[in-house]
Amino acid sequence: MSAALTFAVFAVALIAAAVFFLFFYQAWRRERKLKEPFPKTWRRHLKSQVPLYRKLPRHLRQALEQRVQLFIAEKEFYGCDGFEVDEGVKLTIAGHACLLILARSYSDFDDVRSILVYPDAYHVRDIESDGMVVRESNEIRAGEASSRGQVVLAWKECELAAGNLHNSHNVILHEFAHQLDYLDGTADGAPPLSGEQAGHWQHTMTTAYEDLRHSLSHHHKPWLDPYGATEPAEFFAVLTEAFFQQPDHLKHKQPEVYKALQGYYRLDPMNLSDEPARP
Repeated sequence: MSAALTFAVFAVALIAAAVFFLFFYQAWRRERKLKEPFPKTWRRHLKSQVPLYRKLPRHLRQALEQRVQLFIAEKEFYGCDGFEVDEGVKLTIAGHACLLILARSYSDFDDVRSILVYPDAYHVRDIESDGMVVRESNEIRAGEASSRGQVVLAWKECELAAGNLHNSHNVILHEFAHQLDYLDGTADGAPPLSGEQAGHWQHTMTTAYEDLRHSLSHHHKPWLDPYGATEPAEFFAVLTEAFFQQPDHLKHKQPEVYKALQGYYRLDPMNLSDEPARP
C-alpha cells in the first residue's frame, strides 16, 4: 500500500471516528447504560426517599428510573465541608431532579456537570462593585445553581424534601428548575419556549408575578412563597416546587399558571396515570 493510500485510509478512519464521537457516541453510550438492569436496592431507595415515585404508574416509574440511571452515571458529585456523598445521597438528589424531566427529554440536563453537596446551609462571601463603592456580604444559602452547569445543595434541606411530599419547599426541585431556565442562556424565569406556548407563558407568568408582588406590598397573605417575588427566575423555581409538591393548591389559586407549567413539564401531577413516557 502506497504512502498516499495509507494516509487517505487513516484520514477517512479519523474523520469517521470524529463523526461518531460528535454525533453518535453519547446516544450509543446511553443506550448501553440503559441495557443494564436497574438495581433493586435503588428502587427501594427511590420508594423511600422520593415520595412522588410511589404514586407513579409503571411506565412513568420506568421513565424516572432510566433518567436516574443516566444522571448518576454522567454527573460528578462532590462532598463539601467533610460531607461524604454515598449512593443514597446520589439517588435522592437524582430522583427528585429527574422528576422535572420525567416527561421531557433527558438532554435538558446535558449541561449539568457537577453537584456539590454541603452537610447543611453554607456561607457564601459575595462582593459587589458599583463604581468606586465595593460592598461585601456574607450570605447563608441552602442551594444555588449556575450557568456553568454546577448545582450546590445543602443535604439537610434535601432530606427535608425527601421526607414529605407535601412540604412547600424542595431545594432540589428549586435549583434544578434554575438549570432548565438556563437552557436559553440566562435565568430569566422563562425556559426555552416557542410559538403560542411562549406567548401564553409570558402573559400568564408576568400577570401572576405582578399579582404576587402586589399582594406582598399591601401586606396580604400571598398564594405562593414570598421568595418567588424577588425576581422572575426565583418565581419560576418556586412555582416548580409548588407544581410538584402542592399541585392542588397551585391549581386552585392560579389555574392559568398551573396550565402553563403543565404544558412545559408535559405532565399533570394531579393525574399522572394518563401521562405518556417520553424519550
